[in-house]
Amino acid sequence: MPGQSEPNSDESTKEAEAVSCLKVAGFKSIREERSIGLRPLTVLAGANSAGKSSIMQPFLLLKQTLEASYDPPPLVLDGPNVEFTKAEQLLSRTDEGTSVSGFQVQAGMDNGDSVVLRFKRQKDAGFAIEEMRVISRKEELPFREGMSPDAVGKLFGAGAPAWKIIRERCFLKPILMNPEYDDRGSQMFWRLPVIPFWRQWLRGLIHVPALRGTRGRTYLVTAVGETFPGRFDNYVASILAKWQIDGRQMALGGVFRDLNRLGLAWTLLAKHLNDVEVEILVNRLPTRSGRETPDLVSIADVGFGVSQMLPVVVALHAAKKGQAVYIEQPEIHLHPRAQVALATVLADAAKRGVQVIIETHSRTLLLALQTLVAKGELPTQLINLHWFTRDATNGTTTIRSAELDEAGAFGDWPEDFAQVEMDLESSYLDAAEARVSGGRGG
Repeated sequence: MPGQSEPNSDESTKEAEAVSCLKVAGFKSIREERSIGLRPLTVLAGANSAGKSSIMQPFLLLKQTLEASYDPPPLVLDGPNVEFTKAEQLLSRTDEGTSVSGFQVQAGMDNGDSVVLRFKRQKDAGFAIEEMRVISRKEELPFREGMSPDAVGKLFGAGAPAWKIIRERCFLKPILMNPEYDDRGSQMFWRLPVIPFWRQWLRGLIHVPALRGTRGRTYLVTAVGETFPGRFDNYVASILAKWQIDGRQMALGGVFRDLNRLGLAWTLLAKHLNDVEVEILVNRLPTRSGRETPDLVSIADVGFGVSQMLPVVVALHAAKKGQAVYIEQPEIHLHPRAQVALATVLADAAKRGVQVIIETHSRTLLLALQTLVAKGELPTQLINLHWFTRDATNGTTTIRSAELDEAGAFGDWPEDFAQVEMDLESSYLDAAEARVSGGRGG
């Protein structure tokens, strides 16, 4: 905008450092507002269908809406990150069994600013943006599409020029109806830095889904940039190939080190077969065995662990400092020993400044993370845990959050993972003892 300058006296103009809190209401099992705090390593745990995915899916909806290759409606329901076909599929149910009228998401920043987006179900199809609310320590600004210039002017303060609120993808945006305006009007632009920051965070969000990797023996060539629209697993082969060409030995070495820690591979090669296909080759033998040249085979000819873990490891090394990586079930197809090593891989990424969010069912991985804290290898301020449970009577999600103490303990934490293991071991010992005793009696 011409003549635009950032005022020095307004503390709200300082850019937020990171997204520190996510809130959701009205989405699937999260009927009442629930929130999770984000740390460099954030763990979402709990039983199946407890709401772990539901806390992140609204933000994946925003991501795929921002990244659509066409001018989309306010929400792209069926996309690469989340797949819905009807509004009813994502809206919470009331006690009477009917769908609520809409859902709400909120992102809070380290500096205290936040943005709230309220989406309302349309009678014909899809959703509309009912309201976008910008909240800071000094003010709260509610925006609605179609607001009168006078109403917008009252929000901006006396002397502000005529503004209009328009929809831009899944956000609302104030624009000037007259390009000729004074400096007092231009200051309004700088009172909303939280909006572009959150958009940047969503576009930068790396999504590693629960089932990842190629279905065939090759990967399609993709562009490699600062952000990765859609699912991250589509980019893995091209990223590795580009790192090889560019001589990114530190990044490649980090991937090799982590795969070796997990007991999956000690080297790999991304090979362009033609202009549209890339093949990933990995070592056939578990160790070098004195060979100067590695014995490489297609990633399709080794266990699922490699193809499922490679997107996780590459994502953690491709992410910049402050960039968020959301990984669903990182432990899938991993032996318990590898799950223990995975805790160190995740912790190292968090210590590098990557914002790691994982959704897990693994008690082994949780215990390994606790152990790292107790050993002093993972500072307590870098990790938090959120335990999801679902009410058996109405199906709504409850979230209990905990910070680990210096000994790696949760405090008051529902440890049903451990209880299941203890109950199963006790049941086995009772059954074994009964069989042995019965055999002796016979």
